[in-house]
Amino acid sequence: MVRAIVGANWGDEGKGKITDMLAKESDIIVRYQGGSNAGHTIINNYGKFALHLLPSGVFYNHTTSIIGNGVALNIPFLVKEVGDLVSKGVPRPQVLVSDRAQILMPYHILFDQYEEERLGKQSFGSTKSGIAPFYSDKYAKIGFQVSELFDEEALKEKVVRVCETKNILLEHLYHKPLISPDELLATLLEYREMVEPFVCDVSKYLHDAIKEGKSILLEGQLGSLKDTDHGIYPMVTSSSTLAAYGAIGAGIPPYEIKNITTVVKAYSSAVGAGAFVSEIFGEEADELRRRGGDGGEFGATTGRPRRMGWFDAVASRYGCRIQGATEVALTVLDVLGYLDELPVCIGYEIDGEITKDFPTTSKLNKAKPVYTTLPGWKCEIRGITKYEELPENCRKYIEFIEKELETPITMVSNGPGRDEIIYRK
Repeated sequence: MVRAIVGANWGDEGKGKITDMLAKESDIIVRYQGGSNAGHTIINNYGKFALHLLPSGVFYNHTTSIIGNGVALNIPFLVKEVGDLVSKGVPRPQVLVSDRAQILMPYHILFDQYEEERLGKQSFGSTKSGIAPFYSDKYAKIGFQVSELFDEEALKEKVVRVCETKNILLEHLYHKPLISPDELLATLLEYREMVEPFVCDVSKYLHDAIKEGKSILLEGQLGSLKDTDHGIYPMVTSSSTLAAYGAIGAGIPPYEIKNITTVVKAYSSAVGAGAFVSEIFGEEADELRRRGGDGGEFGATTGRPRRMGWFDAVASRYGCRIQGATEVALTVLDVLGYLDELPVCIGYEIDGEITKDFPTTSKLNKAKPVYTTLPGWKCEIRGITKYEELPENCRKYIEFIEKELETPITMVSNGPGRDEIIYRK
């Protein structure tokens, strides 16, 4: 069976923990989109880790971790990430890389930095990891596929063509040093040596695994509101963050995805620019940021302070719908135990009218939050393992959110640890 684990919001919902937890009962975990531009923080028996490219199931001996064809593959980063795990006592994971994955090049990172510099105040708040230039090249058909590394003559010709295109931009738009074709070829040949032990026909591997009845997890990066098409465009990522893309990014039939576990945060947070209707500021935001996450709300990749907000039912319901959620995992609920009252955004006021539907960006930028307030529970809930033992106001908060999401909440995370989870029937 294939199960997708995806985010409903702006990312940072806690997908890493849920994937790490569910991987215990799985055979294969697949990253199917994005790159090393975002991180999944995981706390388990080996310690605390921020994974960026590897799937979050790498901590089990029985699992195979796969980098699918939809991923922006930073080869040195992948090799380093595997080495870092092993150096911290984690058994060397079995990792496979799709021969159809495309390679994130050093110049992609440079172009990302140059463009953010050029845009100045109009910049997109990029992590400057090279993701947008990578996907631009992929769809312009001037990217390098892993399989191309093994045809050296064709690779030499393509390197020259790519450098011609890139150097025009470097010289006339950015006024930066040019790329040497010889140096670029040497880099690609180094990458070939690094990645060769991992390369696999992943689509065929997964086809056979499905026939054998293996349990497969598809792990998404970021969340619904950062999707290229359905997110807060243009302040989005450059790949599809939806479960539907899991079929494409892994190379499997869409009908094989039977369960879509959508991870929803019990409050809101976001990294980067873009509309954020329920955002809060000042001391109120600082306190939630300090208490939030597993050690404060800061980006796992960039370390940037996350923007904070109250739970947004409009955005979260939309996020679940666009993912096709079959169930919800509600995370970081334990963080909210300090509050007397819990504001929940249940609608948007736009040009004097109230809507419960998530709009496109031009309208979203004008939206003002419409709040209702629920009573807090004013106590620590970590350590509770049964839903019935949660404080009444805590249960009411969960059930209110469930009604707003129109999707069953089957898991409630009440701490950052792997086993700090409450299952609901």
